[in-house]
Amino acid sequence: MKSGFIAITGRPNAGKSTLLNRLVGEKVAIVSRKPQTTRTKILGVHTSDDCQLVLIDTPGIHKPHNKLGRRMERYIYSATQDIDALIYMIDAGISESELEAEKEALGGLKTSDVPVILAVNKIDTMPRLNLLPVLDRLQHIYDFAAIVPISAQKGENVDKLLEIIEGMMEDGPKFFPDDVITDQPERQIVAEFIREKALRLLNKEIPHGIAVEIEKMKQRENGTYDISAVIYCEKQSHKGIIIGKRGDKLKDIGRQARQDIERFLGEKVYLELWVKVKENWRNIENFITEMGFDKN
Repeated sequence: MKSGFIAITGRPNAGKSTLLNRLVGEKVAIVSRKPQTTRTKILGVHTSDDCQLVLIDTPGIHKPHNKLGRRMERYIYSATQDIDALIYMIDAGISESELEAEKEALGGLKTSDVPVILAVNKIDTMPRLNLLPVLDRLQHIYDFAAIVPISAQKGENVDKLLEIIEGMMEDGPKFFPDDVITDQPERQIVAEFIREKALRLLNKEIPHGIAVEIEKMKQRENGTYDISAVIYCEKQSHKGIIIGKRGDKLKDIGRQARQDIERFLGEKVYLELWVKVKENWRNIENFITEMGFDKN
């Protein structure tokens, strides 16, 4: 048996969470087009007959602007410690100016002897002839152990990436039973499903200022779950936007979240959502901790 820990990192919107879900085979990380969707380390497990990979999704590399952002930055650093390999993700449509930012981000990895695999994502969005010069430029910005063009969304070439990762692993134990795909508590995953739908349905200035707390999660004798959750926002004006006219926006968030939650739990779900204002919560240390963001 081979096994190892692999971190997935890169700048915002590179497709890290989409790749994690693809490698695990189930949705364990939320996905949206908005940057900084992932706020903490998310662990997913891929187990085959002779290899177990413990995959760690991280927030996108960015300059922090508040205390929450600084905690996210620490998550990125801690996730790249004591690992066996690192997947660095880059969008295939990268521009010259963005390439310079990638070089700067990769510079922090040069002191590590961990092999870095470059996953060039979203190859399905561009003509193949345009991809070749991109790959040529990228191979000169860092001493990568391998460069693999992929489409995490469509699964293209992900099997090749998986083969390369497994080939780097050494003999080791199974860290998780075969049927485990994540170490996240159910309540945390449910809260993230709700936040994902809010990210997708709300105006772009609001989502980074929301957090979700599960106040109640109880299963009835017939299997149905009763779940009550609070969506926190930072401004009173945002509360009305989240609720929407006649409560329509909040109903849409709840309806779409409930579909994912039912698929994940395998049972019917009765979901009740509330909206509360907590001004400037992203700079309140105690509240950030209460929302499940560790200080480490």
